[in-house]
Amino acid sequence: MKRIEKSATSKIKLIQSFNILLILLVFKTNAIVAQIPDNGKTLLAVFAHPDDESTVAPILAKYVREGVKVHLVIATDGRYGTNDFSGLEGGEGLVTIRKKEMKCAAENLGVELIHLNYHDQLKSGEGYDGHIPHVRSLVKEIYHIVERIKPDAIITWGPDGGSTHMDHRLVGASVTQVYVSKKWDNGMDLYYYGTPADQVDDEENKILRGQDKDYLTTQIDYTEEDLDKAVASLACHVSQVTPERVAGTKARRSKYGRTIYLRKFVGPDEISDTLFD
Repeated sequence: MKRIEKSATSKIKLIQSFNILLILLVFKTNAIVAQIPDNGKTLLAVFAHPDDESTVAPILAKYVREGVKVHLVIATDGRYGTNDFSGLEGGEGLVTIRKKEMKCAAENLGVELIHLNYHDQLKSGEGYDGHIPHVRSLVKEIYHIVERIKPDAIITWGPDGGSTHMDHRLVGASVTQVYVSKKWDNGMDLYYYGTPADQVDDEENKILRGQDKDYLTTQIDYTEEDLDKAVASLACHVSQVTPERVAGTKARRSKYGRTIYLRKFVGPDEISDTLFD
């Protein structure tokens, strides 16, 4: 009889120990999730061309790793992305290649890709009647994407366009128009990618694309793991990026520290009747 009681007692203690272990495991898991403040948020990045995402790729990988739902919109089809080293001709054949490359890059980053079908240069060569309907459609399509996704934050090109590229600047302006077109209920924030002027070597480019760090007040660090994913993503763009550039990416990224600089769009919070407050 005593042997049976001891056996039952041992089983009870074993069950109790298991329950305590399970509670600790659940608590620890919840604590880890709670330590990631951005878990459950949604980020939308909007850029012009396949490979533009490489500018912010490390932090896209970072936020995916932290549990953020990251959507990436690429506006154009890349049809004019010719260069000296690839030997590829522009047109529909290049569109097919760059669509596949962009899909590969998005998969390496872990983001959800939305690749739109607007022409490179946004039909600017077709004059007013070709260009204006094209870009008006782009603004409206971005608007509907934002309405559907309801992101907590958006990243896009600023007025410099990173390289002063016309498509970059126009896509950034289109996203900005969508953002200011109404007061969004979820209180999302808009950020522009920026290049600190003190990281630009020549004086001309400091003017063309550099920005004083006092304006770049959102500074996001990323890890070696995030950088590795960004490099793997960049390597997908075979038609645009040489193996040498891919190989040197880690060194270039690490030169000024592993940080992406952004400028937050800040709207006025009161009515004023003067230009000279």
